[in-house]
Order: sequence, then structure tokens, then C-alpha cells
Amino acid sequence: MATVGLLALLDDITTLLDDIAVYSKLAAKNTAGVLGDDLALNAQQVGGIRAERELPVVWAVARGSLLNKLILVPAALLISAFLPWLVTPLLMLGGLYLCYEGVEKLAHRWLQDPAAEAAHQQALVTAAAAREADVLAVEQAQIRGAIRTDFILSAEIIVIALGAAQQADLLTRTAVVALIALVATVGVYGLVAAIVKLDDAGLALLNRAGPGRRLSAGLGRSLLFIAPRFMRLVSVLGMAAMFLVGGGILVHGLPFLHHALEGLTRGLDALTGLVVPWLLNAGVGIIAGTLPVGLVFGARRLWGGAREAGQQP
Repeated sequence: MATVGLLALLDDITTLLDDIAVYSKLAAKNTAGVLGDDLALNAQQVGGIRAERELPVVWAVARGSLLNKLILVPAALLISAFLPWLVTPLLMLGGLYLCYEGVEKLAHRWLQDPAAEAAHQQALVTAAAAREADVLAVEQAQIRGAIRTDFILSAEIIVIALGAAQQADLLTRTAVVALIALVATVGVYGLVAAIVKLDDAGLALLNRAGPGRRLSAGLGRSLLFIAPRFMRLVSVLGMAAMFLVGGGILVHGLPFLHHALEGLTRGLDALTGLVVPWLLNAGVGIIAGTLPVGLVFGARRLWGGAREAGQQP
């Protein structure tokens, strides 16, 4: 009887691990867009930081990210346990926010206030040449801003992961959401640390003396050439994934779009059946993101006009 009980326990554990693996794979796929954007955004957040302070700043933001997830994961699990009907609306809001953020990034140079951008860059330049206290003050401000941004992105990641595992039992949901949250933090900030040090590694190899100097110099020049281009590629891929993932969430959450997608892909070959959903998801994502961006931009213009009118004598 003891042997039978042990075998039954092992079978239950194996089934649980299989479920966790399946749902974790689905959750990782669904959160790819947010993770790509999180990676690109956090790599950009250390812009203007002195080279010797880049890794401490990344570590400080990573600790803040872990704290964010320690707050968000239990909250999300409580919602799924006691208010499960709220998961889908939150998921749709997360998808809509992804689309909004993607369109906002595309339109950044038109929507960004040139004076505010110039002032921010000037503050970084001034702080770089200022005394230590000023430099640390700017650094702390950047860390706080990065942690606030991470809170929003972490909430999206956790809600999307929760949506992917919504049909699983509570134990499986808990394991999947916690695993995705941990992997997202370790993976994103580990890659951010590697990316921000690519140029330093290139310079070190370029200036290396001794045997193999020519090979080291060539590798160093290659890293210096690759580093900024790789950062831009990550940013572009992250933006594209935001539309695909955000649009896909909206398409599958709105029955009329979901049925339209099924009708469009019926009878198509494998390649076309893969491309058509991508195009539809991206199109829906762009349209869904353009509407709130237009509203926000219009509100900013009206608010700015009202303030200017109020300041006139």
C-alpha cells in the first residue's frame, strides 16, 4: 500500500510539473512583448550614468523590481481566487496599455516637449560635471523613475501570465506567476547589465596589450560597433512585439474580432495562417493604441492652451 501511495504521489507531482511547464511556456510567449520593452527601456534608463556606477544602478533597480513583484504577485493571486471575473478586464487593460505605449513610442518625437527633453539632457550633462552629491541626486532620481516604470510593466507581465494560467488550479497558477515574475526580473536585469557593459568590454579589449593583441582589438572594435545597434534592434523588436501581444490580447478578448480571425485563417496554409493573425493583431494593436494617444495628446494641448490663456494679463 505504501508503494502504491508513493507512486500515486510521484504521478501527481509529475502531472503538476507538466502543467506548470505548459502554462509557463504559454505565459512566457504572451509576455514576450512586455519583456522586450522592459529590457530596452531599462537599458536606456542608465543613460547618462557614469560607467563605474552603471552596475550599482542596475542592481538598485533590480531590487526595486523584486519588491514590486512581491507586492503584485500576491495581489494578482488574490484577485484570481476571489474575483476571477476581474482577470479578463485587467488583461484587456494591460493589452490596451501595451498598444498605447507602442504608439506613444512611435510618435515620441512629435509628442515630446522639446524644451522638457532638452532640459532633462542638460541636467544629466551638468550633473556629470558637478560635485558628487549632485551626481548621486540625479542617479537616485533615475532609479526611482525606473522603479516606477518597472511597477507598471511588472503589473502587465503578471496579469498576462495570470491570464495564460487562468484555467489552471490555484497551485499551478501560483507557481506559474511566481516563476514568470522571477525569470522576468533575473533575465531582464541580467541582460541589461550585460548590454550596458558591452561598450566597456569593447574598450577593454581594444586597449588590451600582450599576446593576441590584434585579435582582441578586432573583437573590441566589433563590440563597439555592435553595442549601439543591438540596443536599437532590441528597442524596435520590443515595440513590434508590444503591438503583436497587445493586439492579440484584444483580439482574443473581443468575441467579434476572435470570430473574424477564425474566419480569415480557415483553410489557409501553415505560413499564411501564421502571418494573417500577426497582421491582424498588429493592425488592431496600432488602432487601439492610436485612439488613447490621440486623446492624451489632445488633452495636453487643451490643458497647455488653457494654462497659457490663464497666464495672459
